[in-house]
Amino acid sequence: MEKLEHIGIAVKSLSDSIPLFEALLNTACYKEELVESEAVKTAFFSVATQKIELLESTNPDGIIARFIDKKGEGIHHIAFAVTDIESEIKRLVAAGFIVLNEKPRPGADNKLVCFLHPKNTNGVLIELCMEKP
Repeated sequence: MEKLEHIGIAVKSLSDSIPLFEALLNTACYKEELVESEAVKTAFFSVATQKIELLESTNPDGIIARFIDKKGEGIHHIAFAVTDIESEIKRLVAAGFIVLNEKPRPGADNKLVCFLHPKNTNGVLIELCMEKP
């Protein structure tokens, strides 16, 4: 893994949360994006060399909505950048990690993504992400 790429935070409302994080981080949201395949709207902030991603569900039965119902708003995942996501998935599966999707899928911010089950990672959902070629 190359570096910490971003921290994902589940929120009920981007319209409420974007101004809050703009004030907190003293920087503007630089990008909002709809990821229909994941049923989320995202908003990104750049903080030094890292990013914060806010995630709002577009579906009351979506992953983010269910997460908020169960745990409340807060940190949803930590993402790490990788140079070859398919090789990294194979390496992690061979090491005994459970991946939630064995084939990378399109994610926000022009990335291919894969998630590791939190059962193997001390309760933290881990996202691998690679810039789309």
